[in-house]
Amino acid sequence: MLPFNSNQIKSKLSLFLLGLASACLTLTSLPVKAAEKLLFTYGPIKLSVDVESLEVFAQDGTINEDLEQYLKRISPEDQEKFRAALNKKVDIDGVKISRFLNSNMGQDILLRLGKGITLEGGENGGIALRGGIIQSALEPSGLTLLNVLKNYPTNLQIQGELIMGGVEYTEKVIKATDLLVTSMRTWTEEEARTNTPVDYNTLSDIRQQGKYQVKQEKWQVTDSSRDRSFYIDVFAPQGVSGNIPVIIFSHGLSSRPEDYAEGLNHLASHGFLVAAPQHVGSDVIYFKEMFEGLNKNVFDENEFINRPKDISFVIDELERRNQSEFQSKLNLTNVGVSGHSFGGYTALAVSGAAIDFDYLQQSCDRLYSGLNVAILLQCQALNLPRQDYQFQDPRVKAVFAANPVNRFIFGKKGIRQIGIPVLMGSGSDDPATPPAFEQAVPFTWLQGENKYWALIEGQAHVNFSKLDGGIKEALDSTLHFTFPPQDLISAYVKGITLAFFEVHLNNNQDFRPYLQSNYAEYLSTDQQFKLSFITKESSDQLKGAIDTFRRENNITWEDE
Repeated sequence: MLPFNSNQIKSKLSLFLLGLASACLTLTSLPVKAAEKLLFTYGPIKLSVDVESLEVFAQDGTINEDLEQYLKRISPEDQEKFRAALNKKVDIDGVKISRFLNSNMGQDILLRLGKGITLEGGENGGIALRGGIIQSALEPSGLTLLNVLKNYPTNLQIQGELIMGGVEYTEKVIKATDLLVTSMRTWTEEEARTNTPVDYNTLSDIRQQGKYQVKQEKWQVTDSSRDRSFYIDVFAPQGVSGNIPVIIFSHGLSSRPEDYAEGLNHLASHGFLVAAPQHVGSDVIYFKEMFEGLNKNVFDENEFINRPKDISFVIDELERRNQSEFQSKLNLTNVGVSGHSFGGYTALAVSGAAIDFDYLQQSCDRLYSGLNVAILLQCQALNLPRQDYQFQDPRVKAVFAANPVNRFIFGKKGIRQIGIPVLMGSGSDDPATPPAFEQAVPFTWLQGENKYWALIEGQAHVNFSKLDGGIKEALDSTLHFTFPPQDLISAYVKGITLAFFEVHLNNNQDFRPYLQSNYAEYLSTDQQFKLSFITKESSDQLKGAIDTFRRENNITWEDE
């Protein structure tokens, strides 16, 4: 029996058309077109709209009979939104979008979309979708939803059951994220009540710059064993009398060490030497070269191997320079590693997490797995030779993984191999590594006694204030996002990361009061966007909440 009757299908299709238009314009990647008809199937029900009717409606608002049966089921305001969406031009370079959609990741996205947006008869429509997007983007009138519809090479069929299933799945993810944010606040408050009371107003404000002046250098290095040359940004504290603890930082995909200079400088001002290598196969230069036609893909898939090896090479390089440049003060047997996004993967890899190819393959093959942006990156590792990669560096003794890409490439088996202290960081509004996907379950998998998870409300993966082209303003105006002030996010991160590395690299118990939930409560006082912070003490509650949510929402993922 079908879950909807024909009238319900028409009503849902009306809303779907509007939603599809909006999503297309937001993401610039969800067009639909049949040369003559746009078809919608749900079981035995088959509905259609003439593309010509959509064009007439887009031009002057005339609603032909075949379109009327759908549009009459939505409000006049929504009808106008749909019309505007059909006509709205997305300013994007046709050559650049062509190069992205011809990359491995771009093709993966298209083929996943093509399961639900097919050729007439049900054949995957991803490649045809690519042609429609590219041709539209290259036309003088530019990339609009209507142009893509007109340029799609054949009748397009929307597989209603798959699309509706994807919508329901997305709704569950949103619901899970909302529940997670609420629960994290509850668990933070509960843990704080059990913490030893602390008057933080009487303690040093560790969010502020430390007492040491910082000398910044850029080293050009070559790992001859891999024929790999790159630079390292080094932040060295001046005038430290004793041993100098060391932290290596791994930047995110399509970024660079310089993008994180403020936080790295902060750690150095408190006495840590911080070294941040350029990952040449996944940095901003490589990404730009892809758009210039010099690289085929968004990043080199060998970065899953080279990134952790870069970290170990940097430690080796510091060992080579320790005596001559640092008077043998560097503590290189007790190193910390920090990383953001793809750098979070890197940090966890050198801490002992191992790639689980079987689990990754199962995850990538799931029907709606592509709705998690992070898995699109992780699935590229399936192009590597399948062998037992060992990246663990025994010199690494504590890691901070911010917004890490990690869950599906490591799985439970891989994450459980980590035996050192781990601090995970998340943003509640992170679209690239959603916490409900990428951090919640992996946190429960960590087996060590010293595990921590910080979640910043409103944080959205990157520092939008550093992006060019008015991206933040565009997001604010089109999606009505409200971002936390970047200085608030930075203050949260500075406080918890310094405390974490002081305790777990320097064994400095004076910083223990900062590494607990009541410090997060203190920092969040009177703030709209709060910091949640839990430890191993709340891990069982988190696991129970995940299990309950799955059961109540009929989610049966194998690993969960």
